[in-house]
Amino acid sequence: MFLNRFNLAVATAVVASTVALQGAFSPMAKAQSVVTADGSSTVFPITEAAAEAFQKENPNIKVTVAFSGSTAGFRKFCNGEIDIANASKVIGEREIAACRARGIRFIELPVAFDGLTVVINPQNTWATNLTTAELKAIWEPNSKINNWSQVRSGFPDVPLRLFGPGAQSGTFEYFTEAINGRARASRTDYTPSEDDNVLVQGVLRDRGAMGYFGLAYYEENKARLRSVQVNGVAPSAATVLNGKYTPLSRPLFIFVSFYMRRGAQFARKAGFVPFTSAVYARVLSKFASGKPGTAFGGKAQIGVTIEEILAKDPAL
Repeated sequence: MFLNRFNLAVATAVVASTVALQGAFSPMAKAQSVVTADGSSTVFPITEAAAEAFQKENPNIKVTVAFSGSTAGFRKFCNGEIDIANASKVIGEREIAACRARGIRFIELPVAFDGLTVVINPQNTWATNLTTAELKAIWEPNSKINNWSQVRSGFPDVPLRLFGPGAQSGTFEYFTEAINGRARASRTDYTPSEDDNVLVQGVLRDRGAMGYFGLAYYEENKARLRSVQVNGVAPSAATVLNGKYTPLSRPLFIFVSFYMRRGAQFARKAGFVPFTSAVYARVLSKFASGKPGTAFGGKAQIGVTIEEILAKDPAL
């Protein structure tokens, strides 16, 4: 998440929003009566929860929350169009340069973990466990796989319909980097949407459909959808936290004191994987240091742990 008008920003790889801040957010709240947030659809539920809590304590401040994708959110933020940009990906080199050109300094803080979840139609009884190699064969650029029988010997002759995040999505960037080896490298003949609910409905309508999005959206729809194990490991809070659900686990970042004091509550309410209270305390300490920048140098790092993130020294 990124705050524009006070030259503060926060990159979130996956999930959250700095609407509900007390200390760092209060100068903005006092300076204006409307605060706008946009960006990641994955982060959107946490931002909504934070906005609701903040507005209860600050009824004179209106917070509007929308989603257009992480990349679009960064662009709007660096153009001065919004106050807060939610992001479910690492801030990239071009985005860092754009913020620098506008004099925007940002602080990067982790808030939760997410596990990108591959989902299939509940009538699909054969593809409950796929390897990363099979996922790559399906999703890599110029893939010609359009039937489940092409994925693995023994799979039935059923047309494969694909649904996934659009090119403006941080989820799209992380998934393509983790599975295809290069961010944004993907086949283009699938149905894209920045709205995860559209992806859910698409998979529900077709027996041979497959899609992917954040763990929270799967948990919200797990009575209707089926998740796919990746290399024999199912996505869950436990497998995300213990590092077994790889390479599709990702850290999420956010900014703020009020938010961080209740970060576990907001993350859990939105269906994501919260940190321990000790980790949130360290995140607040990192924020209190006031050192701006990103720990990632504009490039995604697959499989990074919270300890590794907190140990990194941010730089602009």
